[in-house]
Amino acid sequence: MADHDLWRELGQQLRADAVRVSAEAGSGHPTSSMSAADLAAVLLAEHFRYDFDEPKSPRNDRLIFSKGHASPLVYGLFRAAGVLAEEEFVTYRQFGSRLEGHPTPALPWVDVATGSLGQGLPIGVGMALAGKRLDRLPFRVWVICGDSEMAEGSMWEAIEHAAFYELDNLTAIVDVNRLGQRGPTMHGWDLSAFSDRFRAFGWHAIEIDGHDVAQIDEAYREAAATTGRPTAIVAKTIKGKGYSKVEDQGGWHGKAVAEEAIEELGGVRNITVDVRRPDAGEAHRFEPAGAEWPRYEVGSKVATRKAYGEALAALGAEDGRVVALDGEVSNSTYAEIFRDAHPDRFFEMYIAEQQMVAAAVGMQVLGWRPFASTFAAFMSRGYDFVRMAAISRATLKLCGSHAGVSIGEDGPSQMALEDLAEFRAINGSTVLYPSDGNQTAKLVRAMADLEGISFLRTTRADTPVIYEPDEEFPVGGSKTVRDGDDVAIVAAGITLHEALDAAETLEAEGISARVLDCYSVKPIDEETLRSLGTPIVTVEDHWPEGGLGEAVLSALASLDDAPTVTKLAVRDLPHSGKPAELLAAAGIDAEHIAEAARSLVRERTTA
Repeated sequence: MADHDLWRELGQQLRADAVRVSAEAGSGHPTSSMSAADLAAVLLAEHFRYDFDEPKSPRNDRLIFSKGHASPLVYGLFRAAGVLAEEEFVTYRQFGSRLEGHPTPALPWVDVATGSLGQGLPIGVGMALAGKRLDRLPFRVWVICGDSEMAEGSMWEAIEHAAFYELDNLTAIVDVNRLGQRGPTMHGWDLSAFSDRFRAFGWHAIEIDGHDVAQIDEAYREAAATTGRPTAIVAKTIKGKGYSKVEDQGGWHGKAVAEEAIEELGGVRNITVDVRRPDAGEAHRFEPAGAEWPRYEVGSKVATRKAYGEALAALGAEDGRVVALDGEVSNSTYAEIFRDAHPDRFFEMYIAEQQMVAAAVGMQVLGWRPFASTFAAFMSRGYDFVRMAAISRATLKLCGSHAGVSIGEDGPSQMALEDLAEFRAINGSTVLYPSDGNQTAKLVRAMADLEGISFLRTTRADTPVIYEPDEEFPVGGSKTVRDGDDVAIVAAGITLHEALDAAETLEAEGISARVLDCYSVKPIDEETLRSLGTPIVTVEDHWPEGGLGEAVLSALASLDDAPTVTKLAVRDLPHSGKPAELLAAAGIDAEHIAEAARSLVRERTTA
């Protein structure tokens, strides 16, 4: 069979497969799969380089379906590659099947979960950056995008960064099928609306008929030959291509079509493609150097954000797999210390937090250990990427600085007051909140070995060092900083220091207050909290919803005789001011903590 005939037949096979598994499931996106079938067929049969026996090999090309709803096409490719058996293929969308409605890494050949549109191309940028700057291997990243998702701002963050970093190993294939979920897309079949924009951002752009296999082949060859800039292939396609009753018809998005379409498509085929293996080669590795970990003297002062930067630089010297990304605030997060020590492993992602998180997701696929940092308030811009990263089973280390009202004069737009809640809500996440420099350094080292999503909250202000450099801080633990029998004050980060001042005041009044540092907000030290046996004051520089206080209450919820808990948190919209003024106004300074503790002791005594 001639190549062109094979590609056409494979395209028809992919369409028929999309129809039949969606019909079996009673749901799915066959029409979105049918439009991109020829694009995928030529790619798999001729241009994709991949060893399905070693899916984690850094030599492999990478394929991301940014339009993740076209999952029947994804799974059809795996069947055509001979790695997905028919028996499993027909379990699409069934409970317990690895073939979920949108692809996830439950299958070893799927690198990342997609389905939240606008994420595949940004993640592809991270993979391409890793190929060019870290692994230094000639693999290519192919991303199949939908025309609807081009309305997402994250796509244009990716397009701009890809051009800036001259990622000529990245090819975006835009499936312009004209129809979205509820009707026509923004630009319909106006290919120039896409290609002109790509060119304006610095890409090489090619317009083709997405059902002409010769044009597709030539475009892929042109993309591979283009140097110094990424390539966008803008392909005009027909949604539902191959079945006349649904071709270019609205109202079929996300719906199974009749199995009679298989007959019009020429029946079920069983073509198996011998996918070409990647070229030989070894990924570049950065050799570890001598690490000099920061050590801070008890009684001195240092901001935990600065300790983060110094510890990260030390970790980078110790582990050549560690990379750092920052959202153009590295002189505030202190990621600049890592940048200066390890410039080849630092990536400036500018004011593009979605792209920053996405690039980190792409890099960790290839075995790198990314730490990404920005102001904690701006992590919310990339939150959907973090949410999807958890579905991708990704391992990310995120640091949010300048949290809470304690940042002072910058005002409420810069004050993260919801970040603990955000990251506690991520499946399998770890949330850490250090209070001094030595604790920060130990927690940064611990984060390096954590699986899943971990978040470190750091503080703007210099705070006293209260722990010795060799103190240990296991994830899931806590520290009793001060013993007491009358009341317990549970705090972390900036409020720990206010709690210690409050305990001093209470001691002078004859009230013995225990101060517990819950630096591990998730997982929290349930055992210690449940053993306290006294009333508890929780205090946090955070909204009352979802933060430390609620973590403590959750830990105590199943106790038959749970202690009384008073929860101090920021409850009113803050304003600009001095940190001390803002802590007092929010009711989370030493004076308010002491008063809350007094009240609990009085109630207990009266009872």
